[in-house]
Amino acid sequence: MCIRDLKERAKLIKLLIFDVDGVLTDGGIILDGNGDEYKKFDVRDGHGIKLVQGAGIDVALITGRYSKVVEKRAGELGIREVYQRCIDKVPAYEALLAKLGLSAEETAYVGDDVVDIPILRRAGLPVAVADAHEDAKRHALMITKAKGGRGAARECVEFILKAKGVWDDIIDSYRKA
Repeated sequence: MCIRDLKERAKLIKLLIFDVDGVLTDGGIILDGNGDEYKKFDVRDGHGIKLVQGAGIDVALITGRYSKVVEKRAGELGIREVYQRCIDKVPAYEALLAKLGLSAEETAYVGDDVVDIPILRRAGLPVAVADAHEDAKRHALMITKAKGGRGAARECVEFILKAKGVWDDIIDSYRKA
């Protein structure tokens, strides 16, 4: 698909959905001796999420695992729609569309593994991170240059905001501050 067609799809986005492990993180999970879990998130990805929210685009998380760390990070970023323990992610996706009154064409989904394929096949703008599983990449229309947990989310945000024509205004607001 050509970049012009991707931009046309991106203009329609009202909801940006991320998988967590392998997308907002590098996929690594650190467990200490007490069983406490640690994940590393990219701060620029987080800032990108705040930027896209500021532009009026909702953000949601759909992940197969459960983690208190995900709840904490979502809370920090103001992400209210968080679906965990979703091995089958389609029911959560469909619930989000119904709750927010959106069509599939108005959603972007960013994933990295085969479990993400059903939503990648449904979303208006299906995105795979650079280091995604090859089968997931085959179902994405956009593949980021950045790896999961290393700027892929920010890359998606900027692509959508540029397609919508608001990126320059965001940058100008920082220049004037």
